Amino acid sequence: MDEPVSLAESVKDMIRADILDGRLDFGARLRIRELATRYGASPMPVREALRSLVGEGLVAAVANKGARVVTVDAEHIRHLFTIRIAVEVALARQAALAIDAAGLAEVATLERERLAAVQGGDFAAGVAINQRFHRRIYEAAGNAEGLVLLDRHWLLLAAIWSRYGYRPERLGGVASDHDHILRALAERDADACGVMTAAHVTKTRQDMLAQIEGYEARVR
Repeated sequence: MDEPVSLAESVKDMIRADILDGRLDFGARLRIRELATRYGASPMPVREALRSLVGEGLVAAVANKGARVVTVDAEHIRHLFTIRIAVEVALARQAALAIDAAGLAEVATLERERLAAVQGGDFAAGVAINQRFHRRIYEAAGNAEGLVLLDRHWLLLAAIWSRYGYRPERLGGVASDHDHILRALAERDADACGVMTAAHVTKTRQDMLAQIEGYEARVR
């Protein structure tokens, strides 16, 4: 019984990596037999892998049509960020009242690591550390359900950033936003932390929409 489960996990990891790296494009049809051949597996673990990836938000299952990589467009991004702004602001406010000195030190260290990665040109590492920066803050809120929701979205956001990139001018803005959030956390100012988080996530949404629109204009 263990072998099919481990094989399904392996196939899931390979499909996820291909989505995140752009080898499987947004909206691409995912045919069971083609994927089985591609990854050297039988159809059963491929089906299990796709079901799991639906739960992660990277794959959409369409009745009577099979599965596809999720389609990313401006409407999808706006809906996703409407949810994220509400959840992230709530968790940031809670975290400002609950985070301890060790947590603050860890978050500050992560921001230094993120800056070093970005300044060194390793944007993929910068994106990954950025996720850890925010997640460590939200962990302090003690809201497990909120974290599950944000983690689910993060995989898709990572795929979008990998595909479309950041605007260079946004990178400096991220550092400034993070500094303000860190200051609000240190001062245990829930209102300021909520306001700065809302502004930060809103600017991220605007940047992502601009990157997608710019890409689509270039390929028309």
